[in-house]
Amino acid sequence: MKFYRFALSGHSHRVELFLSLLGLPFEPIDVDLLGGEQRGAAFLALNRFGQVPVIQDGDVTLADANAILVYLAARHGAEHWAPRDPAKAAQVQRWLSVAAGQVAYGPCAARLVTVFKMSFHADEVIARAHALFAVMEDELAERPFLTGDEPTIADIANHTYIAHAPEGNVSLDPYPNLRAWLARVEALPGFVAMPRTAIGLAA
Repeated sequence: MKFYRFALSGHSHRVELFLSLLGLPFEPIDVDLLGGEQRGAAFLALNRFGQVPVIQDGDVTLADANAILVYLAARHGAEHWAPRDPAKAAQVQRWLSVAAGQVAYGPCAARLVTVFKMSFHADEVIARAHALFAVMEDELAERPFLTGDEPTIADIANHTYIAHAPEGNVSLDPYPNLRAWLARVEALPGFVAMPRTAIGLAA
């Protein structure tokens, strides 16, 4: 399996983490986002949106981190990663939507301001992150993982940018349940971390 990635991309890390948790061998291919490689014809042939990650698994080429998690869980994972029960599957989808929404425009965006100098309004995205974390803190008081007693791809999709929120000046200190959940994900056999950037509150 070929895996096109960028080392400091939380979206790439979601896929790399899940590949590692599943014990799947892959060939990492680093894409030079800062140099604009993602806008070249060769990469656009893989993903018309010009974004990482992308995987090639045999004759399947697939982009979008959450879509890749769904594919890998269905093809290579135990059922607990993506339950087939309708109610449980809907709960997983709820948190995949959070990863693509509140996380992307909260802690992810806050980190983009500091690490990549992108032009989001820092106060606004930091406030969104704290609003999300307050909800997660309450929900994680009721269960060890986002949807229940076992980890799912919902946990994988949400972990990275939340774990790295301090790089975007978003403190995790007020959220003990959230920090305990991060620790549970990080204790899973095969866990691999994304490289940390010494910036923001993580400096």
